[in-house]
Amino acid sequence: MKKLFFFIFIVISILSAYHSSTLSFSQLETVPNNVQDKIDSNLKLQSITDGDKEYYIVFHSSGDVEADIETQGDTVTIKFNVSNNDGVVGQHLFYLTTGPEHDVLNVLVNGEITPFDNVTVQ
Repeated sequence: MKKLFFFIFIVISILSAYHSSTLSFSQLETVPNNVQDKIDSNLKLQSITDGDKEYYIVFHSSGDVEADIETQGDTVTIKFNVSNNDGVVGQHLFYLTTGPEHDVLNVLVNGEITPFDNVTVQ
């Protein structure tokens, strides 16, 4: 009976790990060299990806930036809220990983849909 319980536990663990979402979103303080070479400081919004559900999102903006993500079905929406516009443009770098169920990436800046100025696939 113990062996059967252990076997069932292992199977359930493997299946739940297989179906778990890999969605994550974080702001980075340092820029990897292979990404820095691709960043264009003249662009407001840029996506740099390896083509495998991993994205570096570069957002140039003046003021303080708060970022959050929201998912609905196959869509991931990144929400940037910019406040205290001080006129000095700064670079904000975020790292996003998505799961196999996510096919669409949207960005809102202060509630407005904002397209990427450039998408780079490494």
